[in-house]
Amino acid sequence: MELTYRLGKFEEVERCRGCGFSTLEEVLDLGILPLADGLLDEYDLKSVETRYPLTLLFCPACSLVQIRERVPPEILFGETYPYFSSFSPALLEHSRENAESLIKHRRLGADSLVLEIASNDGYLLQFFQSAGVPVLGIDPAPGPVAAAIDKGVPTWLTFFDCNVAKRIVAERGKADVVIANNVLAHVSDQGEFLKLIRSVLKEEGTAVIEVPYVRELLEKREFDTIYHEHQCYFSVTSADQLLRAQGLHLNRVERLPIHGGSLRMFAGPQSARDDSVQRLLAEEADMGLINSGFYAGFAERVNSLRGELTGLLHRLDDEGRSIAAYGAAAKGATLLGYTGLDADIIRFVVDRNFHKHGRFMPGGRIPVCGPEKLLDEQPDYVLLLTWNFRDEILEQQKEYRRRGGKFIIPVPDIEIV
Repeated sequence: MELTYRLGKFEEVERCRGCGFSTLEEVLDLGILPLADGLLDEYDLKSVETRYPLTLLFCPACSLVQIRERVPPEILFGETYPYFSSFSPALLEHSRENAESLIKHRRLGADSLVLEIASNDGYLLQFFQSAGVPVLGIDPAPGPVAAAIDKGVPTWLTFFDCNVAKRIVAERGKADVVIANNVLAHVSDQGEFLKLIRSVLKEEGTAVIEVPYVRELLEKREFDTIYHEHQCYFSVTSADQLLRAQGLHLNRVERLPIHGGSLRMFAGPQSARDDSVQRLLAEEADMGLINSGFYAGFAERVNSLRGELTGLLHRLDDEGRSIAAYGAAAKGATLLGYTGLDADIIRFVVDRNFHKHGRFMPGGRIPVCGPEKLLDEQPDYVLLLTWNFRDEILEQQKEYRRRGGKFIIPVPDIEIV
């Protein structure tokens, strides 16, 4: 399917977002893609689609991996932003465990304050609130904020900036815990963002920051984790440098399986570093993760995976097999856009998030439906775009599989189950 497009508004970064170094090295060019969360409505199908280049870079000075392009945040997180965290049971369980651990170890109670930046639909703060811990969420996306407020989770509809930080301190005081899950990667000026976190955090408080781990991205060929919202991909080494520059000490790090491999970092104004930080710093140095040579060949390995996947799907299509997909998520849009798979091959995409139903995937313009369509249509194969929730989805769709349907897992290696 040939689709015309126009280039959207973006900037090319000339210096590293982390340290300001001017010579960045290209790792992977994903081409010109639509915004990963830019789902289309039916009336959009008659319009020329807006797309943006997407290029992964490495900074040899501080080892921060980042994309070259910066799309304005008001475009990325506007009125139609479709991501609602609460639709994933696995993510909710991950969040509940996180909240319970923080309440216990930080001894949080009625006199505490937990502040979350990019709090989405209250998926995490609800667990603190139900335990009697005061909370405040900050998020710029109207839909998720409305859902959070409906749950009774206090949430401000705004971007986190200097004025908002001052208002938080003036109205609520400084926080015992500041949580920033999968948002540090979304901001272009990370130094300023961390500086603002420092300004709203008590001296004895802790910031808990979750980010995609670049080590997993490289080792498992997770190219679909790359999209315009994710401006950076962190190692412990690059994160440690960023935090120290803003007066925050990286005191503990946990590796998490969520989202294909993440880091949960605990940082604060006071230094209390444990062995986890030094161990991971040493591992990254030993494996060469902080050197540009580690990234050589990544593009070739990704291109190889693309060829294997498109070859398989086109062969199945030639054999007359019907193919659908599961997960109208950002990573799915990147995978579809980079591979060129569209509605000629994939008949529909299903997703549990009803806010996405009746819309279309960007780029390939594949219709998005509810999961019940898998049983209604019983396609021969389903491409699992949200492979990071593999176990959860395979369990949900055991009836589809019992009837003979098969899932294609695309990353890190193609597998049919």
